[in-house]
Amino acid sequence: MSELIYMDNAATTAVRPEVFDKMAPFFMENYSNPSAIYSFAQEGKKAVEDAREQIASSLGAKPQEIYFTGGGSESDNWALKSVAESYRGKGKHIITTSIEHHAILHTAEYLEKQGYEVTCLGVDADGMVSLDELEKAIRPDTILISVMFANNEIGTIEPIAQIGAIARKHGVLFHTDAVQAYGHVPIQVDEMNIDMLSASGHKFNGPKGIGFLYIRKGIKIGSFIHGGAQERGRRAGTTNTPGIVGMGEASRLAHLEMEENMRKEAAIRDYLIEKIEKEIPFVKVNGSRTDRLPNNVNVCFRFVEGESLLIMLDQKGICASSGSACTSGSLDPSHVLLAIGLPHEIAHGSLRLTISPEITREQADYVVENLVQIVGRLRSMSPLYEDYVKNQK
Repeated sequence: MSELIYMDNAATTAVRPEVFDKMAPFFMENYSNPSAIYSFAQEGKKAVEDAREQIASSLGAKPQEIYFTGGGSESDNWALKSVAESYRGKGKHIITTSIEHHAILHTAEYLEKQGYEVTCLGVDADGMVSLDELEKAIRPDTILISVMFANNEIGTIEPIAQIGAIARKHGVLFHTDAVQAYGHVPIQVDEMNIDMLSASGHKFNGPKGIGFLYIRKGIKIGSFIHGGAQERGRRAGTTNTPGIVGMGEASRLAHLEMEENMRKEAAIRDYLIEKIEKEIPFVKVNGSRTDRLPNNVNVCFRFVEGESLLIMLDQKGICASSGSACTSGSLDPSHVLLAIGLPHEIAHGSLRLTISPEITREQADYVVENLVQIVGRLRSMSPLYEDYVKNQK
């Protein structure tokens, strides 16, 4: 099989042709700044507001509750920093988890240096937050709970509605980083008691460099980028019309096709997991078996070094990862895998396959066939594996 097999959709996705076609006129034909008052700018302004309405509709939100940003990391930063600043009169305590994306964890570390106190909750072996521990962690000075909707590495979907209900009960704001979940699984902000939500266009077949932050009406937080009056004065900067239009169209298509896409992806996901477990010994599946993103497979191979595995898969035309794309340059094992209790030596042998609806069984078979060969070859060169086999005899 000579074709490229792309199984790193958690890192980024391809822009769909329909999305690109929708964006194209706003680069060269209707290139106006939608903040201008002349008639030439009105088509761009309308397109931006249509996208805002589409995204709001997908969440059961109001259009005026959607604020466009430069992506998921900006949205996460805005949520945490602005709540911290705006609600410091009530308290300086924030609750999050040990498996969050670094856009949350590093922002929390920054806030700690500014005098805030952060409680970082642990998770169980599946990466699930304990609702009891969460509620016990709430204090009179707690101002924000931030728990990701679904983990970007192991795919576990958290009990978001219950977390939101606990936050609401105690009068604490609840933010969720939904970058991996939005466009892939249903989300309704009212039903799930969500006050703020982050998402990024390039995770659901939209363009890079565009995202949004949902802020429930009535939440008083300040501007994140100061300057002009864009985004109702809360996020300055010239409106990225093509990006917003593309993200709106990607959102429309993702939600139109969501049920069918979830069915296709979950079938291939389960097929891959079953085949890997059956054909390769000493493998561990990471993340929840049931509460899991439909496109996520995450496994660890004992006696294998993950970077070598990825290089050899790449030589076979298979794109995969060992975890978050944002930490791909790090030699340390995934903080998520360590948080769910894996020792360093096993966490180093991790592989994340994140599929799309276009992945076929034939392609899945090709991936597993190569995994069998590559893992076998790497283990044959491992002194740890050799010692293990000797001790078993």
